[in-house]
This record gives sequence, structure tokens and C-alpha cells, in this order.
Amino acid sequence: MPVVAVIGDGQLARMMQTEAIELGQSIRLLAGAPDSSAAQVAADVVLGDYTDLDDLRTAVAGASVMTFDHEHVPTEHLHQLISEGVNVQPGPDALVNAQDKLVMREKLRSIGAPVPPFAAIGSVADARAFSDSVDGAVCLKARRGGYDGHGVWFPEPAELESLVQELLDAGTPLMAEKKVALVRELSAMVARRPSGQVQPWPVVESVQTDGICTEAVAPAPDLSPELGQQARDLAVTIAQELGVTGVLAVELFEYRDENGEPAIAVNELAMRPHNTGHWTQNGCVTSQFEQHLRAVLDWPLGSVEQTAPVTVMANVLGGQTDPEKPMAERMLDVHARFPQAKIHMYGKTYRAGRKIGHVNMSGEDLGRVRREANLAADYLVNARWADGYTA
Repeated sequence: MPVVAVIGDGQLARMMQTEAIELGQSIRLLAGAPDSSAAQVAADVVLGDYTDLDDLRTAVAGASVMTFDHEHVPTEHLHQLISEGVNVQPGPDALVNAQDKLVMREKLRSIGAPVPPFAAIGSVADARAFSDSVDGAVCLKARRGGYDGHGVWFPEPAELESLVQELLDAGTPLMAEKKVALVRELSAMVARRPSGQVQPWPVVESVQTDGICTEAVAPAPDLSPELGQQARDLAVTIAQELGVTGVLAVELFEYRDENGEPAIAVNELAMRPHNTGHWTQNGCVTSQFEQHLRAVLDWPLGSVEQTAPVTVMANVLGGQTDPEKPMAERMLDVHARFPQAKIHMYGKTYRAGRKIGHVNMSGEDLGRVRREANLAADYLVNARWADGYTA
């Protein structure tokens, strides 16, 4: 059977494993620890460091394709592996755009994709000049490594210069972009095969709390057909122009332009399955994990037809304290109250704010589906029903 070497051992690789079984594929995992999320469920595990070229060689030996559950493998290693005949999907020339936010912004601008005004920040003077150009509406970002709200700052004008100096002194490469008049965040996801076939999913709303995605609503409520089509077309264009293979998530800002009209701009790119695509596991004919495996092997892509009018994904984030009731019992309580709930746990230990699972709920009534999905996720965190329900 085809062997797919997955670099990374988190929940994305874990959920690829279950889909690989159904597709008649075998996952070989490069994991940092034997008890990591994906290593718990994969039969073929290589322990090693994704920054070590020899460990990468061991993991991909004899594999049909190499792919990722994160974007952090050094691109110079990927170029070397390609020169040795390894099939790397997505390739390093695409992947670098998900590794470095400034590179990504420059590439997107060059292909005409909508992005907020931005600039490289190499000094306090750079920051001061950019701030003056956008009337102080500055979002400061680490160029590499930030996620879930980390590596993003919204400084007041009076604190900008001291923050920039502090970060530069700490060796953090920086960029800045203009804060937009944000309405909400959207996610447009697409899969692309090396031979060119593309398949976009419906655009979803991504609900953020303290910089962390807490909920994805599919399809995005009250999104005009015109803006939805624009977002899907944009995701397809980016995938094609950047040469992305596998799944691409294009995180978008929906905002009001200078005329007060709705518009979109690209926020981030992820070249792998993505948190905002977890709803596809139960809300689409073909999940993002199955589609990614099909795509990187250059197999025909599956249908993305929705299985229900509405699907809501609610993340399960570790609370401030971990209840005494075991998680397995909490899951049984959720299933007893909501038999339609689909719970996906990651095998991760509790830590406050950590993504340890998610709940998918599908149906016809958005309000009901959304309420029940969030009740279920909250119960898995706190072992009590937020609406006072008792069995």
C-alpha cells in the first residue's frame, strides 16, 4: 500500500491516520515523542527531530510521498531531499510562504491578492515610519513561528517603539501591517493535486477568542454569494500561483473598506489541514484529512458536498482547572444528551488553553446546532452543563 510519510506528531497527523486506513494507505510518522498525539495511534513511528536531515531521511525512506502536519521543516532540508528523489508535497517553494509572514505578504501582493498595507520592521525607525503612514493603526507580527495569538501585538502608539526595540533585541524578526476595520474572520480552504485539479470547500466563519479559534461555522452565516465566491476564487488562485499541493487554508479578514462596503484581505496561510477545516470530518462527503492524503498522492479529489445545511465545530480548550471526572465519562455524558455529537479528542494531556479536542455538530437550524456544539465542548472542559441541564 502507499506509504505517506508525515512530518509532525500533533492532532492533524493523528486525524490523517484514521483517514489513511480507509483509503488503503499507511502513515509513517516522524514523531518527537512516543506518546505524542499522533504516535499514540500510528503503527509506523520513527522517533526523531524534524530539523535533523538524517532523521528526515530515515522517515521518508521508501515512502510514496512526504507531507506535513506543520510548516516548520527547514526548506534547505526539503530542497536537499528533493534532489535525492524524495516526493515532497507541498514543496519548499510553496511552504516558505507559510513559514515567513513577510515572504508570504510580498508574494501575495505580487500576484494581486488583497493584503493589508505592510512593511518589514528592522528598526525602531521603520516602525515609527510605518505607524505614521497608517495613523497609528499598527499590528506587529513575528515573521516566523507565531500561532494561536502568539507572536501578534497591537501596541498603542506610545508603546510601539519600546516594544519593537525589545523584540528586536530578543532576535525576533518583525513585520507590521495595518489594522483593518474587522467585521469577522473567514477561512477559505482548497485542495490541489500536483497535476492541477483543485477543489474548494464552502467558506466558513472562524470565531476567535483571545487569538485562538474557538469555533468554525460552516457555511459562514450571512455571507453574500458574491463575497463567498470571491473568497473561494482567491483560495484557488493562491494555491495555483504558489504551487501549493495538498490542503491550503486561506485565513481571511472580512472588513469594511473606505466606502463602508464588505471586503476581504488575506491574514494567514496554512499548507496542511487546518483547525477551521475540522468541520469537514462530519459536515462534508470528503474531509480535509482524506482530501489532503488524496491530493499529495495525486489521486482524484473527493466531493466536498455538505452532508447537512449547517455544521459547527467547537474547540475543546483546557480550562483553568481540570475536573476530577475522567474525560471518558464526560464524553459519555455528552453522547447521552446529544447523540448526534461527534467528539474528536487528541490524546493530549490537560493544559490551560490547550486544544485537546473538538466537537462537530450538524443540522438544519444554525442557532440550535451552534448552541448544542458549544454546550458539548464546554461540558468536556468543565464537567458541568453551562445551561444548568441535569440528566
